[in-house]
Amino acid sequence: MMADVLQNLARQFVLPVTLVVLLVTSAGTALAQSGRLEVQPATATLTNSRARQQFVATWYDAAGNARDVTSEVNWSATSAATVQIQGGVAVPVSDGAAEVIATFGDRTASSQVTVTGSGTALPVSFDTEVLGALTKAGCNMGACHGSPSGKGGFRLSLRGYDAPFDLRTLRKEFDSRRINLFDPDASLLLRKPLMEVSHGGGRRLHVGDAPHAAIREWIAEGMKTDEANTARLERIEILPHGRILQFPADRQQLIVQGYFTNGEVRDVTPLTVFSSSSEAVASVSEAGLVEKQSRGETAILARYLDKMDTVEIKFLEDVPGFQWNDPAELNFIDQHVNAKLRQLQILPANLCSDDEFIRRVTLDVAGRLPTVAETQAFLADGSENKRTVLIDRLLASADYANFWGLKWSDVLRANSGALKPEGVAKFNLWVRDSVDRDQPMDEFARELLTATGSVFENPAANYWRASRDPNDATETTAQLFLGIRIQCAKCHNHPFERWTQDNYYGIGAAFARVGRKTTGNKMDELIFVKRDGEVTQPRTGKTMPVHLLLQGDVEVTPEKDRRAVFAEWLTADDNPFFARSIANRIWGHLLGRGIVEPVDDFRDSNPPSNAALLDALASEFIAHGYSRRWLIRTILLSHTYQRSARTNEFNEADELYFSHATTRMLTAEQLLDAICAVTQVPEQFAGMPAGFRATQLPEPPTDHYFLKVFGQPQRQMACECERSSESNLGQALQMINGPTVHNKLRDDAGRIKRLLDAGADDATIVTELYLSAVSREPDTAEMQAALAHISASENRRWALEDIGWAVLNTKEFLFQH
Repeated sequence: MMADVLQNLARQFVLPVTLVVLLVTSAGTALAQSGRLEVQPATATLTNSRARQQFVATWYDAAGNARDVTSEVNWSATSAATVQIQGGVAVPVSDGAAEVIATFGDRTASSQVTVTGSGTALPVSFDTEVLGALTKAGCNMGACHGSPSGKGGFRLSLRGYDAPFDLRTLRKEFDSRRINLFDPDASLLLRKPLMEVSHGGGRRLHVGDAPHAAIREWIAEGMKTDEANTARLERIEILPHGRILQFPADRQQLIVQGYFTNGEVRDVTPLTVFSSSSEAVASVSEAGLVEKQSRGETAILARYLDKMDTVEIKFLEDVPGFQWNDPAELNFIDQHVNAKLRQLQILPANLCSDDEFIRRVTLDVAGRLPTVAETQAFLADGSENKRTVLIDRLLASADYANFWGLKWSDVLRANSGALKPEGVAKFNLWVRDSVDRDQPMDEFARELLTATGSVFENPAANYWRASRDPNDATETTAQLFLGIRIQCAKCHNHPFERWTQDNYYGIGAAFARVGRKTTGNKMDELIFVKRDGEVTQPRTGKTMPVHLLLQGDVEVTPEKDRRAVFAEWLTADDNPFFARSIANRIWGHLLGRGIVEPVDDFRDSNPPSNAALLDALASEFIAHGYSRRWLIRTILLSHTYQRSARTNEFNEADELYFSHATTRMLTAEQLLDAICAVTQVPEQFAGMPAGFRATQLPEPPTDHYFLKVFGQPQRQMACECERSSESNLGQALQMINGPTVHNKLRDDAGRIKRLLDAGADDATIVTELYLSAVSREPDTAEMQAALAHISASENRRWALEDIGWAVLNTKEFLFQH
């Protein structure tokens, strides 16, 4: 009751959050009468004199809302002779058992602590403590000594991925001049990051902190190497596993538990590196304290050595005036999106208008503007299901196959430099046919990955003409079908992800036996499976077996195609990557941004904005036979897709949760085709028949300045990022006074001249320009301004061309909305 009163006061008088927390804390006894206290971890074992264990205390009020009270409770132990408690951290004193007790108001909670080996001072482990300390201090970051050339003559492996190399560097390089075994505190390895000696990297250590203590003790002990039976880290786990914090709760202490090969569980929080996926929502300190910056959610990534874990933290608060408007939920997509929006108190936009919808969906599905006739017929249609009918008609059209074939050809790198002109033509037709007949996506991927034979007779084999070696095939396949940018792991363990060099080269082993040879046609190439071919891990020199992510190494008999083994794993229903990656990629094309964004950058430090939605999309995608047409149709039919781009006061800041449509510039091909459609003057492409659209081109032309300026990719990368969507001055100049717009508006065969020749009046011509460009008639002000300009001009045709130019330069035309 008291908490409710204080929260209401805070909202009424806009009290600072910190003051509210103090007020609520002062009423701890009242809170304790209607809630419960919890301590984590529930049990802990301290196995040597240097062991420590951080505890977290959480208060749950009567409504079940959690609040971190780790710094507010009174900590004690039932046996001070066994365990001492220092600010919520248990320190061993002697062997035995004790309870660590947290007291908050009139409530208590406890954790059972067992101490063994209190008289044993285990040596500092280089592999699990010193490397962790160097990483925590940032000494081995890419911008510091972890760079390929190091800094100041001192080089470490990036984030400790190569322990033997780092050990040799510290123990032997330059006769160990960085280390003073007789006086550890005089070691340059400590003095420089303590700033006792000039250090370009600034202060990285503080006397007595965990990284400093680990490095100093290791030096004092004689820089010992780890024994062969030293326990290795298997995984880490963050506690609590996730948290939803309702105002006034504004912080959360985290603990990281390390699980080792000998069965031990140790608190590794002091040597863990933390980061927040959204610093605007919450920051996280080096000690793992998450502090709110604004309403929203963030994922906290914890990294210790080469292991990672993430938790989602949400900070919620009531937004003054917010009232859920119960928008229609047309399918499961809306249910998941609306659940997130309601929780975060973001009010979704209303449905877009019919004119906005026909333009949006035609561009998204067919890659073109709707015709004037299509627009007029749709706007005049009074049936309730007309949007569904339009979607189905577009998905059955040749334009759909052309446009979505273009999307796949872009990332599959269909360019004549790699595939030769005839190969590009055949490959594009194969991709387009796959889209047109709705080939299941798992079948599409398997056909590409296992293709053999002539690239002309079996166009899917062009995948291996573009991917010329195992490394290229690894990076391309991972990005296309797993949504993983694994390139970093080629040279070292991925700095922001769990993937290692062994993972990278293990995947490459699946593609090491792809053979290539010429045929009688020098433009053709034959893809076949060789009987030999291996991949060697460059750091260890080990011959790598085929590796399947999260599953492990697999044995493949000599007579079996390794690619088939990989492809079967990739497209299995229980694969954790494939369906989610494809569903997210398609969602990103339709909504303007992925649930994971960028769409091909899945990693622990880049979590989905709505994990439940992505999981549901992937699950339903699998259940419907990996049908791309089904998935696109389902997304298009959702209220979420059909929302207006117009924001309200509750969603204007939302860029993540799909509460409104995302405006985005037309792609290069769409824009050129749109200009051609409005002016009715087609573009002439070399070697292509008259009337051929940019979205139908088999590959990007090398000499088309307009398309280049507006970001058409050259298909050199298997990455959506190659297509630029950023606006620039060159684009503005092209639209304002470039030859493409200018010449098409003034063409004697164009729309304006033909309408004039047909005797159309000014209002009719202006109306048709608007309908063709933005799928609506001009409003009263626009019509009046246009007619006034025409009547004031000496040359009627030039005045109408001015109107056309003005319409083509509006944001409404240039952007999809």
